[in-house]
Amino acid sequence: MEITASQVKALRDKTGIGMMDCKAALIEAEGDIDKSIDILRKKGIAKAEKKASRDASEGLIWSYIHPGNKIGVLVEVNCETDFVAKTPDFQNFVKDIAMHIAATNPAAIRREEIDPQLVEKEREIFMEQAKSQNKPENILARIVEGKLDKYYQENCLLEQAFVKDPQKTIKEYLTETIARTGENINISRFVRFQLGER
Repeated sequence: MEITASQVKALRDKTGIGMMDCKAALIEAEGDIDKSIDILRKKGIAKAEKKASRDASEGLIWSYIHPGNKIGVLVEVNCETDFVAKTPDFQNFVKDIAMHIAATNPAAIRREEIDPQLVEKEREIFMEQAKSQNKPENILARIVEGKLDKYYQENCLLEQAFVKDPQKTIKEYLTETIARTGENINISRFVRFQLGER
């Protein structure tokens, strides 16, 4: 099947992935754009997983002040080289992460960073809620685990739905950015300030 330059350009515009990778995906998907996107995402995830073990000691600290000057965020995002840190793609990613944190106020970057005592307290509350609904004993634990998963999705940065594109999580957005830049990227830490909060 003949793949046209306009098809390649359309796929590149949608994904931000390089021309050669877009063309290869279109050939594999026999010209189907949606299938091509799935192929690129799968390959991107595989590439990103390989890069995850590489050292990321360069990057940026970015500040974001929300209009109205009542919410501010400082975030550190690392990559492997100063060259990538200076690219618009990386800088847009860091800016998006700072804006997302301002909007959603996550408790931590990943699950294991949330205070275990806080998780235990939530688990107890969810168990009491499930018991009060007279659910059978054998499904109480499943209900509690489901509610805990939802709690993590709301409170862990990497599991949250990206505010600018709720169809993907921050983790998926991170993976796509790793695939595009060709470097390991790590959201290292953040602090969010809200006027009047201590």
